[in-house]
Amino acid sequence: MKKKIIEIQNVYKSFNGHRVLNDINLSIHEGEILSLLGASGTGKSVLLKELIGLIKPDSGNIFVMGKNVTQMNEDALIKLRVHVGMLFQGAALFDSLTVSENIAYPLREHLNLSENEIKSRVSEKLHLVGLKGIEAKMPDELSGGMKKRVGLARAIATDPEIILYDEPTTGLDPMTAQRINELIMELQKKLGITTIVVTHDLHCVKTVSDRIAMLHEGKIITVGTWQEIASSPLKEVKDFISGNICL
Repeated sequence: MKKKIIEIQNVYKSFNGHRVLNDINLSIHEGEILSLLGASGTGKSVLLKELIGLIKPDSGNIFVMGKNVTQMNEDALIKLRVHVGMLFQGAALFDSLTVSENIAYPLREHLNLSENEIKSRVSEKLHLVGLKGIEAKMPDELSGGMKKRVGLARAIATDPEIILYDEPTTGLDPMTAQRINELIMELQKKLGITTIVVTHDLHCVKTVSDRIAMLHEGKIITVGTWQEIASSPLKEVKDFISGNICL
């Protein structure tokens, strides 16, 4: 068994009196792809943002690479984020920056690299995501799928040990979504990155996951492989799977 790289212990989170996360406990092992599955509004993205300190839990502990994120100040969190890449829903590119400048942004923020080293790193990451020679393009010149891939190149620019995907296939046509799924697996295989995918897309889950954790009403109700999830006797799991058009 590989070592645990993320441990979530007894995490609770509420917004305006509404409980979003209710005693979450979960471990993610080094090098695996774990998908957080569940309907919209079940707290998946909240949990993802808590892993990098963008949101603080009301109580509980979150250990990332042995460090308790819930007790870190902003300076410590900034240092941690060098090791954790995140592909936000919608890619979240800076509209006023070129593709190259978008990917270079975390390198300039976090690493002491020369301009030649930055240029080389940008080219390398674009090649990894299947986009060569588009450094000078602006985000509004890109398709939705290309934006996702540029966002992914930016997420891996600092060579992180962990990468987080927030709804990576949302809004994409089936062929482009499949390309993103393939990229998730390729990067995990080539770079050994520990991967967490937040999604409600069953096709994505079936394609990429080593294990799946399903959230329902703020609780993790089951964890297992796709085969174990698909054969679960739990009514909530059966209802979600039978009602998901991506199956």
